[in-house]
Amino acid sequence: MQRFWFRRRADPRLVTLWRKPLTSDALLAVDLETSSLSSDDGDIVSAAWVAIDGQEVVLSSARHSVLRPNRSVGQSAQFHGIRDCDRGGGATLEQVMSSFLEAADGRRLLFHGGALDRDFLNSASRRLFNAPLLLPAIDTLELEKTKLTRHQDSLETGALRLATCRRRYGLPDYPAHHALNDAIATAELYLAIASRRG
Repeated sequence: MQRFWFRRRADPRLVTLWRKPLTSDALLAVDLETSSLSSDDGDIVSAAWVAIDGQEVVLSSARHSVLRPNRSVGQSAQFHGIRDCDRGGGATLEQVMSSFLEAADGRRLLFHGGALDRDFLNSASRRLFNAPLLLPAIDTLELEKTKLTRHQDSLETGALRLATCRRRYGLPDYPAHHALNDAIATAELYLAIASRRG
């Protein structure tokens, strides 16, 4: 219904993406590093994605971009390690979002704790393409939360962090707060969850 409302004013690239049929085993794991916890006063600092086809993470599809600054990253550099001086030669938001739309063609999006990332992506899409993304998505954090709360009344602090979820499936730790590492880690976690579900 939302797509119908936005269809007339949305960029044709986005409308084309909405019309593409999706297959259940074609996903795009996505992660962003941002300068704030709100798209109202923050920017995307870096963006990364990697495709999943069937039961395979397609590493040749992996992309990572550091974006040119609109404003300072401020204190967020303590988390993602990207400083203002590292962003000078970065890509524009339009370049990154155009590449993202191409990569998302025919795929469901995949996140781990993706509410913040989706907010930033939708904000960028509204600004550049005149409509939010409105693409279907799966969130591994929500899958794990559902699984764990079936067996426990409460969850331990940190039980849903990406690294903690991966450890439950015997997956190795990767350095956190790097968009490409986190996108690949999310893709691997999803495949581990899917393999246990049968």
